Amino acid sequence: MKIPRQHPQSVWPRGREQYGFTLIEVLIALLVLSIGLLGLAALQTSGLRSSQMARMRTTATQLAYDISDRMRANRAGMARHAYTIAANDPDPASGDNDSCEQAQCTAGQMARYDLATWRRAIHSLPGGTGSITTRVDAAVEIHTITVYWDEYRKGATGTACGPDPALDLRCISLSL
Repeated sequence: MKIPRQHPQSVWPRGREQYGFTLIEVLIALLVLSIGLLGLAALQTSGLRSSQMARMRTTATQLAYDISDRMRANRAGMARHAYTIAANDPDPASGDNDSCEQAQCTAGQMARYDLATWRRAIHSLPGGTGSITTRVDAAVEIHTITVYWDEYRKGATGTACGPDPALDLRCISLSL
């Protein structure tokens, strides 16, 4: 006599209508997780860009204060307007004045050395350049130091500090 085989009840505890439902849940969880990870990657990129911009602004501020300290140390050079330079002027060559830190130099030689050192340091900024202008206001000389750079690295070529990052450079000014 043959005994009929019976299917175990534990294989389909609730019936066939729920077969594969767990796979859909896993796919939806992976989709939600991937969207979250893409958001984190975008946030990381934005944070890195902001950090680089802050570093550039800090460097520009430090460079403006550096040349202002150099100018204050060489008051005779400031009085002779030896520190006046336009943004589109070529970088001054320090020439024989490379030893101004260890030897005596005239006020003019020291000013050329300071400007050459300053301009070399400004080139660490993308598209970096700088200018120093002097004007007299009520018998007081006012020196304005401006550091320009291409913050968005878009190849901006202007010398204005306007709002258009495609044309204008970012700048920081310091007056003393």
